[in-house]
Amino acid sequence: MNSMTPTPRYDLHAWRGRIPLLATTIPLANCSQAPQTEITRAAADAFLDSWNRAGMDWDAWMAEVDAAKAAFARLIGAHPDEIAISTSVSAATASLASALDLSGRDTIVVSGAEFPTVAHVWQAQLARGAHIAWAPVHDGVVELDAYADAIHDRTRVVSACHAYYQNGFKQDVAAIAELAHARGALIYVDAYQSLGTEPIDVEALDVDFLAAGNLKFLMGVAGVAFLYVRRELIERLRPTVTGWFGRADPFAFRADRLDWADSARRLETGTPPVPSVYIARAGMEMLESIGLDAIGAWNRVLSERLAQGGLERGLALHGPADAARRAPTTAFVVPGDSHDVEAAMRRRGVLPSARGPVVRLAPHFFNSLDDIDTALDTLTDVLDEVRARGAG
Repeated sequence: MNSMTPTPRYDLHAWRGRIPLLATTIPLANCSQAPQTEITRAAADAFLDSWNRAGMDWDAWMAEVDAAKAAFARLIGAHPDEIAISTSVSAATASLASALDLSGRDTIVVSGAEFPTVAHVWQAQLARGAHIAWAPVHDGVVELDAYADAIHDRTRVVSACHAYYQNGFKQDVAAIAELAHARGALIYVDAYQSLGTEPIDVEALDVDFLAAGNLKFLMGVAGVAFLYVRRELIERLRPTVTGWFGRADPFAFRADRLDWADSARRLETGTPPVPSVYIARAGMEMLESIGLDAIGAWNRVLSERLAQGGLERGLALHGPADAARRAPTTAFVVPGDSHDVEAAMRRRGVLPSARGPVVRLAPHFFNSLDDIDTALDTLTDVLDEVRARGAG
């Protein structure tokens, strides 16, 4: 490695040594599932030990939930009271949607780049009298003008993901928020495909709601997600998708009383997903210890290498080439069934993620430039074989 080769601002070798999967595989499906680390494995073991030792260690488990909320809040520049915990972004979004008053303002603007689950939740509000206006995707991106055209005086909320799940295209959330607020609308952001890869500040972005789960770039597992609610909006929300943890005092056990917590907890439903919470907290605090500024800088280097290396190999890039306009995810259009391409790459020791017509390569803080080059060479070889079979 010569002096001109970029390096991260942390000990990459040491962190790679804490991820067992790297001994056999190049994990580049972080937009779908992060690999296990020694730290998150220890957190899972801590829960199992607690369960085995105490049977029901309720106070310790609820303290872990509160600590996880605090960790999520620190990642996005919020206060823990503005954070609700959920089992998935689907559930969190459904609870939020059920709490929005659609009288007078009945239009929901939905980006064509939303992950289907979010768009499905918004479309389900048609039964409550909502109208849906789409900000469409063209050439792998959503232009700001599409929002300007869709938002009007009857818009209640604008749903604009931070990064497009299919190709990593990153939206200018602050500019979209400005458009929404100028017309009296709210803005909801799904940050599942970006949070953990770079610094995100909800106050600087001026967003009203932000959700993310933990199994992707937050280095956790399925079964847990978090929802940010701007403090000034909390008192206005009365979700019909609710449960006992949304009450002012869940342990009053009043079946005949529907009161509300004075924090974002009013968006919560049932018992928190404690095992996943242990892992989620460990993953988030691990990222915090490394520093999201440093992680973001290295992810941009990896993204640039992916896009440039793909173009040099004749691969068809989906979405923008500029790393500044993308989360770490880089997508390449492939012929035939993208899942077959994924399977072929997995057999060669590279773990990508197929979505529709593309194969996504999504690095994270622990990936190296050699990982990127090997993955691109592997994808190129697999596609050459696919084309040869087609020609034959």
